Amino acid sequence: MKELGHFINGKLVSGTSGRFDDVFNPATGDVQYQCPMASAAETTDIIEKAAAAQPAWGATNPQKRARVMMKMVALMNRDMDKLAEALSREHGKTIPDAKGDLQRGLEVIEYCVGAPQMLKGEFTDSAGPGIDMYSMRQPLGVVGSIMPFNFPAMMPLWHVGPALACGNAVVLKPSERDPSVPLMLAELFVEAGLPEGVFQVVNGDKEAVDTILDSEIIQGVSFVGSTPIAQYIYSRATANGKRAQCFGGAKNHMIVMPDADLDQAADALVGAGFGAAGERCMAISVAVPVGEETADKLIEKLIPRIEKLKVGPYTAGDDVDLGPVVTAASKERILGLIQSGVDQGAKLVVDNRDFKLQGYEDGFFVGAHLFDHVTPDMDIYKQEIFGPVLSTVRANSYEDALKLAMDHEYGNGTAIFTRDGDTARDFASRVNIGMVGINVPIPVPLAYHTFGGWKKSMFGDLNQHGPDSFKFYTRTKTVTSRWPSGIKEGGEFNFKAMD
Repeated sequence: MKELGHFINGKLVSGTSGRFDDVFNPATGDVQYQCPMASAAETTDIIEKAAAAQPAWGATNPQKRARVMMKMVALMNRDMDKLAEALSREHGKTIPDAKGDLQRGLEVIEYCVGAPQMLKGEFTDSAGPGIDMYSMRQPLGVVGSIMPFNFPAMMPLWHVGPALACGNAVVLKPSERDPSVPLMLAELFVEAGLPEGVFQVVNGDKEAVDTILDSEIIQGVSFVGSTPIAQYIYSRATANGKRAQCFGGAKNHMIVMPDADLDQAADALVGAGFGAAGERCMAISVAVPVGEETADKLIEKLIPRIEKLKVGPYTAGDDVDLGPVVTAASKERILGLIQSGVDQGAKLVVDNRDFKLQGYEDGFFVGAHLFDHVTPDMDIYKQEIFGPVLSTVRANSYEDALKLAMDHEYGNGTAIFTRDGDTARDFASRVNIGMVGINVPIPVPLAYHTFGGWKKSMFGDLNQHGPDSFKFYTRTKTVTSRWPSGIKEGGEFNFKAMD
């Protein structure tokens, strides 16, 4: 059985803990590799090596750092097919979806080419008599990045790119479920000119995570995953004096108004609800049609679209709509929640609980499901399912629909489909959710804006990518300077009051 390794000081290194976790092919259920689980001692050693490499990188001209990002863009485009195939093989995504994962990460690296502009400080001359003041943005030092399985390329790049562009060293702990692409990206960064040791990848579990959180060297931590783990990491990191940004779960509502184009809305719901098998924090998992007539017509349009979805392995071609979920445990959890919806009284109008893919019976495939008449007290509404399940909650009015989205504990993303500008504007202004789509089902901002939820979807003060990322990965230092004048007459060094 092939063993993966850690990426330390510019090369792949075998683990020494003796502990491993299996990396599956989700389409077949077969074990592909064994991934080493780093011990606390291994993780500490990797952190110390990053600390040794960081000062020289932090002192490197920002424009030279940006040139590494520029080269990384070219290398990722060169290796796009190879990266996508590796991602699909471990995660289960279709090839087009895997390329989308890579592309959205690549866009953040493109944004980081402009790092010199983002790192400029401020200057005030003559703040007082003969006194100038200026500020500088300087790197934190060594930062930790703890990333999820569902976007093994995009999420690391969203964090690693800005952190490196700001002059930090990064210790990345990717998901043990699909670690190959992060290791490949680390190799590409070195090929792009990043000094060895500045970007380290440590594979591991809670032992490695806790070592990162407790390390006195690590100055900042970023995390993406479930809300309970986000809360844990944020609490432990900040208790240890670290800067932290932790992004948690989601339950994204899409409100469909009576005046909406229902064909457009149905197409949007199918793509946003079932793409990537629902394993994304911006998936639309709750449709909220306003009015019984709207709901009936929407369900009528959704059923044939969902029934036509093609489920299969990434090797079956680019016309596959969704692949397997990532693990057998994920499959069982999803099916358990679907059964709870039936038991609690929701109407399962598209039922694929018995779905089996011929030739891939041991794979982790889950068919697409559509619920109607879901109520807010049901588990399938309250919990993030993270699978190909769309729930429909009927609302009597716009205000009722808005209240559903606002009352839910998660606040990552939401959308409204309407032809009425006044309704759309009111919704965008009032809803207490971090990212809003107007006739856009998955409102993921582009790289030069910031990505982040509200409520229990986000812990911390600054969002991912965009301008916030440069604020998160730097500290501001302000300098007040005065060069004495009139030495021949005797210098005066007091800060005189301004007239």
